[in-house]
Amino acid sequence: MSVLKITNQNFEKEVLNSDKTTIVDFYADWCGPCKMMSPIIDKIAEENDDIKVGKLNVDESGDVATQFNIMSIPTIVIFKNGTELKRFVGVTSKDNIINAIK
Repeated sequence: MSVLKITNQNFEKEVLNSDKTTIVDFYADWCGPCKMMSPIIDKIAEENDDIKVGKLNVDESGDVATQFNIMSIPTIVIFKNGTELKRFVGVTSKDNIINAIK
């Protein structure tokens, strides 16, 4: 499955109302650690059809970032049934993210 572009406009539909566990990578294009996380997020999306994976640019969709108190990036948030299940701030491993879901 490919990585979705999450925005202020589609966040509710794609994340909060999703029937799948959803990982959202809150990032910015200028952020070095975010660039380190990008291939990890892409790999999770590629390897897990049962998980929805999206990226939200905090510079373009600041309303959602503010709503979820994103203070540092990258922040990876796992949602299940519209509720935050787990949050990782900073660079983390693919295994840490997957283990938080299983």
